[in-house]
Amino acid sequence: CLWTLTAIIKDILKDKVLPKAGILKKLLAPLDAVLEGFFNAILFHHFDSHHYTSPYSEAANNLISFIDLLEALLASRIELELPLRCQRVLFLKVSYVLNLISSSVHYLIKKKFIMLLKKCVLYKSREDVKSGSLFLQNPCLYEDMLAVSDAVLQVVNLTWLNQIPLSEKASYFGGSEAAPGGDTQGGSDQTVLRALSLVVLKALEFKIQNSATEAEIK
Repeated sequence: CLWTLTAIIKDILKDKVLPKAGILKKLLAPLDAVLEGFFNAILFHHFDSHHYTSPYSEAANNLISFIDLLEALLASRIELELPLRCQRVLFLKVSYVLNLISSSVHYLIKKKFIMLLKKCVLYKSREDVKSGSLFLQNPCLYEDMLAVSDAVLQVVNLTWLNQIPLSEKASYFGGSEAAPGGDTQGGSDQTVLRALSLVVLKALEFKIQNSATEAEIK
């Protein structure tokens, strides 16, 4: 079911003729509350279980399908002027995603969520892309980015980064301690390292911009 919905959304986004906004709204609006509740149920789940330590388990595959759906919903958000709750849940519930990344789930799942976070902090609305101005007349996106920035900077302040492995068999972020059961010969995953660094830097950048804006208003 998750895979099917993801595939439909991706096909709509790829089509250059279809009126994407109208079709996506008809597809997702009736499912909005259901999807939000479903996402909450998954994100609130405790993932410290052996079922998620292997990328080949059914539980892990279901979680990967869930990540793919979140990615498709994020990509579809740009087509709608007012995003649906299911398109915002990744931003508004990002603290649960951060907890999941630092849990005992398999490295592949951690990496996919980290790359999804990167897409979150780089996201811009269509109006912002055209104007070059960040969050121009887009209070929803402003609120969402503020939620992401606050959550990221809060966990970074609590040494969250030190719990994130940079490879399936490599050292942890910011240290040389080997991952349990692994060796250090494989080296760090530079893709994850760059993505994590970008997430933190963009969160910090937005907080600085937000503080400057608030100061101007006062």
